[in-house]
Amino acid sequence: MIAALVMIVVAAGYRVLAVHEPAMSNFAPLMALTFCGGLYFRDRRLWLVPFIALVLSDLYIDRFYAVQYGYLWTPGGAAVRALCFVVALGLGYLVSRQKSWLNVFSGVLGGAVFFYLVTNTQSWITDLNYAKTAAGWWQAMTVGHPQFPPTLLFFRNSLVSDFIFTAAFVGVMEYRALQADQPSLLRRQSA
Repeated sequence: MIAALVMIVVAAGYRVLAVHEPAMSNFAPLMALTFCGGLYFRDRRLWLVPFIALVLSDLYIDRFYAVQYGYLWTPGGAAVRALCFVVALGLGYLVSRQKSWLNVFSGVLGGAVFFYLVTNTQSWITDLNYAKTAAGWWQAMTVGHPQFPPTLLFFRNSLVSDFIFTAAFVGVMEYRALQADQPSLLRRQSA
């Protein structure tokens, strides 16, 4: 589990570095590793690690956006992001009760879509630059603000990174289970 904890801390660092390259915005492993924490960590105290990494990286990213764009994140926005991470953790825990490749895939997809819809809707509600109409909500969901990359790019990057990093984490954990002669998704289950 030490390796898993190190991966989460490194993920937070990666999230901070990715903010400097707009094409990599939201291509970060932290949400995937939060999902995997729910999937694999039985000691629930370890579930706090992704949230600590989220808060610390949010502090840096908030400062970066304030200096670079004059755009400040709000405590409400941070709470909404944390809620999305709680949902990802819960999805991971639910999937852990009946692990299959399809359930892992569905959990990752569900977490990414939930994050996208909730955070962009929250931005639409609180950001004065968005018209409080269906067209304003659609702008928040698709193109976002003109000075930022489109929100669909953020979603694409989140979705792809969630699948890639979840696959890597699950692959390592399942391979270790296979080596320890424990049940694994990598071993064909006999009917």
